Amino acid sequence: MESNSDNQESDIKFTKVGEGFSVNRNDSFDDNAEETAFLATESRHTSDKELDAVDVTPPPFGRKRMLKNLVVVSGAFLFLFTSFQSLQNLQSSLNKEAGLGTVSLSVIYACGMLAGLLLPPLIISVLGCKWTLVGSMACYIVFMAANLYPVWATMIPASIVLGCGAASLWAAKCTYLTQLGAWYSVLDGSPKQGTISNFFGIFFMFFQSSQIWGNLISSAVFSQAAPDNSSVSEDVLATCGANYCPTDYRNNTNLDRPNTTKVYTVCGIYLGCGILALAIVAVLLDNISVRTDVSRAPVRHQLSAIARHFLSSRYQQLLIPLTVYSGVEQAFMAGDFTRSYISCVLGVWNVGYVMIAYGISDALGSLTVGRLVKHTGFVPWFVAVFILHGGSMVTLLLWQPSPDHVDVFYLIAVCWGAGDAIIQTLVNALYGSLFTEKPETAFASYRICESAGFILCFGYSAYICTRAKLVITLLFLVVGSALYGVLEWNQRKSHRK
Repeated sequence: MESNSDNQESDIKFTKVGEGFSVNRNDSFDDNAEETAFLATESRHTSDKELDAVDVTPPPFGRKRMLKNLVVVSGAFLFLFTSFQSLQNLQSSLNKEAGLGTVSLSVIYACGMLAGLLLPPLIISVLGCKWTLVGSMACYIVFMAANLYPVWATMIPASIVLGCGAASLWAAKCTYLTQLGAWYSVLDGSPKQGTISNFFGIFFMFFQSSQIWGNLISSAVFSQAAPDNSSVSEDVLATCGANYCPTDYRNNTNLDRPNTTKVYTVCGIYLGCGILALAIVAVLLDNISVRTDVSRAPVRHQLSAIARHFLSSRYQQLLIPLTVYSGVEQAFMAGDFTRSYISCVLGVWNVGYVMIAYGISDALGSLTVGRLVKHTGFVPWFVAVFILHGGSMVTLLLWQPSPDHVDVFYLIAVCWGAGDAIIQTLVNALYGSLFTEKPETAFASYRICESAGFILCFGYSAYICTRAKLVITLLFLVVGSALYGVLEWNQRKSHRK
């Protein structure tokens, strides 16, 4: 919701994590593969025009203070997303009545997509980066607090608040780190793009580990000394996995909400982490002056440019199913795999442990893919995604999950995390390489398509059975991969000419 995922200089990314520079050059597609994929891993997009606009006048403070601010921002995001990403993974299990949890996530992504087009430049110009970060983090805290009393009247308004705040949070973070990197390059005498890229790399080392700590907290609190799965009959367990339907109310004690004390404990810890993140930024982060362009084209012109891009760009049209899939697959893992398989068979207390494996696989994959792609090209990696995710989905369709095969849960989580790392990195690299003439419009189109995937998957999560969800997800993968093949063929034919 990688979940985790966008995050640009004026945009939003949830689930997944990372942002990337769009490389504004006219070099060949394969020659730029390593650089564009690496930069996509680091900061999911800051265009060359934006980099050139960064203030590189004499920095207001020295290198040590800049590194301190980098650690402050990174540490604050670590605490904030330790809470949010884990709460996202638990929504379909803790707040499953009438689909409240997954509907709330769908609202977050819908509001975030719309707010990302409207709010960030204005808010940053008024408050500056530091206080935009503080205010946006407060929006996350509102959502965390709403989970202490999760009803429609609290969760939906809190989701709207979070969606609006998230757009400005990622924009302010990207602006702040980009400015720090530019200033540091002046003092260090290093290339501006490389320094900014390194700053984002450090940031994401902190950020991606939040999936580990947050899930570890939830599993430790919800854990039972000796879980008794024998209390759940074979007939009830047979309704798990692909056979799970949200409307089937059989007596599966594994799906029971943990006792109120434990839920309050987890939500209280997460709320404390969120407040600590806000306090870290408010007290320790230095405010900086940045130039913002609040007089840029009106929203209707931006929307018109995006519409023209969708209608006129054949490459963009070919990428739509694959980009939507990048949102659908993250939402399926966070909302459906956690409930239909892990919670249903192993109990809610095991969700965190399995998702730690997913997070580690995703983080390691994100760090390695961009550095290897130059030696292989893009095609083998997309084939790997098709095998990893396609094989996992076929397994999930055919396999009847059982408490006796815990290792299979972890294996699927690892394979899915590795596939997610590849697709998040390389789809962004594709956008950065193919649309060098108008990267802002292209990445706005990317965010719309990916957000549509999140909204779609979380939206129907409470109303259709898991088997149907797997078929839908698999169709997006097959169609998206096939159309990517067409795009690659057209690209190579163009190069030969």
